[in-house]
Amino acid sequence: MADTKAQTTAQAEAQSAAETAARTTARAAADPTPALDRIQALPSWLLNRASVRGRRLVAEALARDGMRMPHHAVLSAVADLEPVAQAELGRTTGFDPKDMVGLLNDLQDQGLVTRAPDPNDRRKNAITLTPQGRKRLTRLAKLGEEANEALLSALSPAERELFLALLQRVVEGED
Repeated sequence: MADTKAQTTAQAEAQSAAETAARTTARAAADPTPALDRIQALPSWLLNRASVRGRRLVAEALARDGMRMPHHAVLSAVADLEPVAQAELGRTTGFDPKDMVGLLNDLQDQGLVTRAPDPNDRRKNAITLTPQGRKRLTRLAKLGEEANEALLSALSPAERELFLALLQRVVEGED
């Protein structure tokens, strides 16, 4: 009896799969658009392409000032959280602790941040921006704004506002 039930279930699943395949084939035959064109018109595809372009524009802009995106992110987080423990900085930015050490070393070597013993907990280092770090962050923010301006240059101001509002809803998963 169990074999008969399993056999019936398998037949029903096979029939359902065949019907689904037939519907998919019929839809594809009715839609003359090439499959790759359909994929490249999907919102997920377009959002990814826009993201790649945006990251490239920002990375190029920051590079003009000798900065890479991860360093800029850490520098920005330090500005928001200072004085901040290295471990907290890693949790906030999502960087691996080993990578954070290297990023902070680079920023410290450039004179943009300082590490000093945390007055509340001598086992930790408190990271703060230097005056040079603050000036650099201001320049980097301007470069980032210019890159994002270039990214959205095809849109009117009203379209930009609408696009950003809609994009925020997509990111947040709102209905």
